[in-house]
Amino acid sequence: MKQLLWSLAALTLGFTACIKVNIDDSTTNSGTTTPVGSTLQERIISSRILTGNINENVELPKGKYTLKGYVYVNNRARLTFAAGSTIVSDTINKGALIIEQNSRLICDGTASEPIVFTSGKAPGQRKPGDWGGIAIAGNAPTNRSTPPILEGGINAVYGGSLANDNSGILRYVRIEFAGIAADPNSEINGLTLGGVGNGTIIENVQVSYGNDDAYEFFGGTVNAKNLIAFATADDDFDFDFGYVGRIQFAVSLRDPKFVDGGDAGNGIECDNDGAGTTAGPRTRPQLSNFTFVGPNNASGTLANHNFTTRFRRSTHFSLTNSVLIGYQKAGFQFESDSTAAAYIDGRSRFRHNLVHAVAEPYKVQSTSLINAANVQSKAEGVDSCKTFASANDVMLENPFSLTAPNFLPKAGSPALTGASFFGLTGFTTTTYVGAFGTTNWMAGWTSFTPQTNVY
Repeated sequence: MKQLLWSLAALTLGFTACIKVNIDDSTTNSGTTTPVGSTLQERIISSRILTGNINENVELPKGKYTLKGYVYVNNRARLTFAAGSTIVSDTINKGALIIEQNSRLICDGTASEPIVFTSGKAPGQRKPGDWGGIAIAGNAPTNRSTPPILEGGINAVYGGSLANDNSGILRYVRIEFAGIAADPNSEINGLTLGGVGNGTIIENVQVSYGNDDAYEFFGGTVNAKNLIAFATADDDFDFDFGYVGRIQFAVSLRDPKFVDGGDAGNGIECDNDGAGTTAGPRTRPQLSNFTFVGPNNASGTLANHNFTTRFRRSTHFSLTNSVLIGYQKAGFQFESDSTAAAYIDGRSRFRHNLVHAVAEPYKVQSTSLINAANVQSKAEGVDSCKTFASANDVMLENPFSLTAPNFLPKAGSPALTGASFFGLTGFTTTTYVGAFGTTNWMAGWTSFTPQTNVY
């Protein structure tokens, strides 16, 4: 997570469309001439280009389309991409797709025909930041007293009082090479969710080689499952402003030789807000069955690879039934007295997890209430966690491969047993910990070779 941008209420009044930001590169990407006098849907189908505002329903057949500049879906419109579609960014006017409040994005792919958002550059020339990413602004609650706006130069207002707000469907979707830096310390994430409600479907999504966070949740209640963060520069899963949803079955895989040069890269970064207030609702992501795979001190590992978890400013959390291996500087980490107090008294949970880190499996910062030794004692005692000296002791098949990873447990792995869902609601019950048991839900729709794929 980078700079958090707040809006004043006065600035949000009267915004019916947002400012479009174009980021110029030096490569061209041509399209056909747009016909005059046809519907917006017909013009997009003819030109294969999306640009400006989409303020009426548009349903696009399977095909390849180009995002040209910041594209806003507003005016209660619905934008639908068919399964198997590929959406690339223009390489001069770098694209981003922003879904404003009360509008919807429908990307309902399948395991055999995922929907891919990616760089418009040729294989071998792609890089993080080739385009913006996807940002969705909903009407679900945040802990801000005035309406906030999305970061990254998007300027879309989000948040409200509708916990069950519906912003659409993202299912079997890949997002690759996103992360425009529109302003210093204000990049767009691969997938940004601001005040998104639990009527929205987010499942089977992979974000790869993003230039900022893979996923960032600013408040909201949206639930998600089967998420993959692959080779993120900054944080894989970032939570802020009162997010209270559930996420189950998720993977974080770091590339040792890629990380943000100006900020530390974590598996999780989590704050109640940037100032560390106790504003409600308190940020409390409910997370189960995650598999976090860090660089594991591989040759060439860059210094800014950081912690598996960074539960930071006055946040609450629940992380259970998960595997944490290979992160450079800490496994389970938290900081601030307010965050520590919630862990000590049980409002926050870290239970039934398998923990390894290159250094300091348990680390405590900025708090006088508890130290790392006591955290480890609690984790291994009443919280039923297990600590390992080596990542190999967790016995996953091939978790550190950057081209063909296999996160399934081997026969005899401690990850095959030990899960508990006591006191948890809304989760699928498993006997295994981590994102996988004996079935690989990544099969068919994911890609760990986005640089060389032909689109």
